Amino acid sequence: MKLREIAHSRTGDKGNIANISVIAYREEDYAFLVEKLTPERVKDFLSEIVKGRVERYELPNISALNFVLHDALGGGVTRSLALDKHGKSLSSALLDMELTSKR
Repeated sequence: MKLREIAHSRTGDKGNIANISVIAYREEDYAFLVEKLTPERVKDFLSEIVKGRVERYELPNISALNFVLHDALGGGVTRSLALDKHGKSLSSALLDMELTSKR
């Protein structure tokens, strides 16, 4: 199953750091996301883009995970030659991750 089947996301940026929030559509899917969507897995999945560490913050009250991706925007908005300097498409890319189905 693709991550997008059970969650949606939002992305932000500051300098050379991208921020991706993954929010479960249903509260009962949150524990599955916590188990399967580890910082290591996110870093591996986005390894061509994310050159630094990945931090994960859990927000159980809103069934969300927030990932902070360091060294992820080619130097930042004003320094990068990338087409997506703000990293907005990173959330869409992450939602394409294949997860081991819980169903």
